[in-house]
Amino acid sequence: MEKQPTIYILASGYNGTLYIGVASHLIQRVWQHKQDLVEGFTKRYGVHFLVYYEMHEEVLARNKISIFETSA
Repeated sequence: MEKQPTIYILASGYNGTLYIGVASHLIQRVWQHKQDLVEGFTKRYGVHFLVYYEMHEEVLARNKISIFETSA
């Protein structure tokens, strides 16, 4: 399986809690969240529904740039 950098958004439900993540294998990562195999925020708040994703070649560089822009 080839790595495909992806930004994704999960939700706990309609008008619920959102989680934004970055993964190389989207299907595997969403399955881990749905099965509560990932300790932390998504398990604590029941964030299991994939609502949006974007696949990119340069997703990590894009993510790092946006972090620096918002923290200034």
